[in-house]
Amino acid sequence: MVDSKMTKSAGEHWVCSVLSRLNWGAALTRDGLERTDILAVRADDSRQMIEVQVKTATGATDKTSWPLGSKSQLASRTDREWFVLVALPADVKQAPRSFVVPRDVVAAAAWISHQDWLTSPDAEPGKRNAPVDRSRVLLPIWASYEDRWDLINQPTTDAPVLLPPRYRELALDSRVGLPVGHPWLKELPVW
Repeated sequence: MVDSKMTKSAGEHWVCSVLSRLNWGAALTRDGLERTDILAVRADDSRQMIEVQVKTATGATDKTSWPLGSKSQLASRTDREWFVLVALPADVKQAPRSFVVPRDVVAAAAWISHQDWLTSPDAEPGKRNAPVDRSRVLLPIWASYEDRWDLINQPTTDAPVLLPPRYRELALDSRVGLPVGHPWLKELPVW
């Protein structure tokens, strides 16, 4: 797909279709509702609600990445905020790949990925200067979140952190750390 609006639309509709199959009443929000592309309510007596931000990328290889800039790195406001990262394979006969991730995990991973890249001791001085709003995270970082639709049945604060163990080490490293205001600054989860 060439048109970025079509890519975005394909990802959002894919996520709505999966949520519907999982007994969620999903509705796309109108453009302009910050942080939320889909609102969904569980179609049972619990009436649980979630907010979903969808990021869609073309390609579904280890080199696929999603832009997760400054707004994606803001801490969650509720325990119902999720990201679904969608990878659209080049072959339309293949199903999209979905990575279901709590917002605070996305915020941490985007910051960690960017700061690690930016401040890498191996980088030639002066060659890396992209601001944090240009952060991108590669597909393999999200591997353990692939098809983890089961996670949305609980508060994001109860969902396990499934990032690579190295990301925990980087979060503790003063060279990388975590974004200002991130809830893990108070207590870093174990993973």
